[in-house]
Amino acid sequence: MKISSTSRPQPSPADPPPRQRILMAARRLFYEHGIRAVGVDTIAEAAATNKMTLYRHFGSKDELVAAYLQDLADEADARWQALEATYPDDFASRIEAWLEHLEVIVNGIGDRGCAMANAAVELREMEHPARRIIEDYKFRKRDRLVALFGNAGYVEPEMLADEVFLLFEGARISIQCCTTPGTGPGSRVVAMLRSLLAKHDRRPSDGLST
Repeated sequence: MKISSTSRPQPSPADPPPRQRILMAARRLFYEHGIRAVGVDTIAEAAATNKMTLYRHFGSKDELVAAYLQDLADEADARWQALEATYPDDFASRIEAWLEHLEVIVNGIGDRGCAMANAAVELREMEHPARRIIEDYKFRKRDRLVALFGNAGYVEPEMLADEVFLLFEGARISIQCCTTPGTGPGSRVVAMLRSLLAKHDRRPSDGLST
């Protein structure tokens, strides 16, 4: 993959430092084209720097991939933490806010599914440094769902968390092959999640509207 030299960006004094530019370029290119398809020369060019600078900040492409995925994991963790801070004791409202966030994701223009899942498909080597980042994040997400549903009064929070997790993960994958933004099975996943939540038993003392 090659970026035309006529479109090569030039850094300006207002631009972020090289490391941040490299990560921003890698994030866009990896997500749009895939990790295997994008080389370090292309990333360096898109970041308005050179390969020597890239390797000074990231010792290898594998290290850059790991940093890219760690950034994504950190951002997702921050969104969960923001929900927890906004609704510290109102678990029903936290669930509702999370569902609204999911709706924005699945109906987003240009969405190519979950970047973490996409990376896991490409990075088949179990010893790759990014594999642990992906697995840790996915397990952390599942554990957060278990805790959230437990606190919201669901009788079987682990079962519900697994069902919700797998339904949403599947919807993100389907976006790439059988839907366009706002249409198809993936676009209905939030309605499916609401139906699933409504069917699960809850402790009598907990109400979704509390």
